[in-house]
Amino acid sequence: MTATKATAFAPASVGNIGVGFDLLGHTIAGPGDRAQVTRIGEPVVRISAIEGDVDGVAQLPLDAPLNTAGRALIELRERHGIAHGFELRLHKGIPLGSGLGGSAASCVAALVAANALLDVPLEREDLYPLALAGEAVASGSTHGDNVAPMLFGGVVLATSTRAIRLPAPELYCAAVHPHFVLETRHARAALVEPYAIGDFVRQSEHLALFLTGLARADLSLIAEGLRDVLVEPRRAALIPGFAEVKAAALAHGALGASISGAGPTVFGWFASADEASWAAHAMQVAFAGAGLESDVYVSPVNGPRAELVA
Repeated sequence: MTATKATAFAPASVGNIGVGFDLLGHTIAGPGDRAQVTRIGEPVVRISAIEGDVDGVAQLPLDAPLNTAGRALIELRERHGIAHGFELRLHKGIPLGSGLGGSAASCVAALVAANALLDVPLEREDLYPLALAGEAVASGSTHGDNVAPMLFGGVVLATSTRAIRLPAPELYCAAVHPHFVLETRHARAALVEPYAIGDFVRQSEHLALFLTGLARADLSLIAEGLRDVLVEPRRAALIPGFAEVKAAALAHGALGASISGAGPTVFGWFASADEASWAAHAMQVAFAGAGLESDVYVSPVNGPRAELVA
């Protein structure tokens, strides 16, 4: 017998992983969004409420086509010819404008919950294009570096047509989120000017080294590759104290450190949980020096995927 109500949780994510703009991402354990979906007879998608303890929740749209989660469920109904509808209730646990994939998490949690209510549930791979369509509502473009790791867990390579989970050694991430909002559209506007071909070649070199390091579990290759010469230099000035926070991460053993997603969260990768914890504290102190309080998250790089919780 098909269930009529389901709840799913989607974890936060580190988009881009510095060197893989709009292509790479991984999840982190801890913060996340929750979606409760009810199957209804009326052939519509409704959002009944958006709750949470993060600033700005009241400003999020209840109009389903304008909401990432609502749009994803509309796509689910239309693309797969589903006769019934869905009523959605969201609980936000990821700060808005944090660079931790908040809009993507709502979208993915809603899809995972709604999928459980279908007479014949879809495979995770079939949810990916629906999540891309939902995420595009918030970002203004189609990119899967947040929704893909949320759907599949761990480190994922995301293109417009594929989401591929990548092997990764046992590493840890320290993500420090300052209490400061940086809207994705604003952060993307910093990238509109053309890039020199030399910078593109250097970034391609770093990406190749990073991916090879993951495949070989070679920390020296990962460290050599985890250096963003395209996006980070243009966005760094948008984040107060960024240079000092990154320097603190590197000084405490980071293989590399950069901006999570569009920012302002800053992340670093570490060989051990202890290193990540010590570095996270130092990064938090650096943000305090710039006048910003912050939240700290330490997680395995091979983080969880979205799952049903009820």
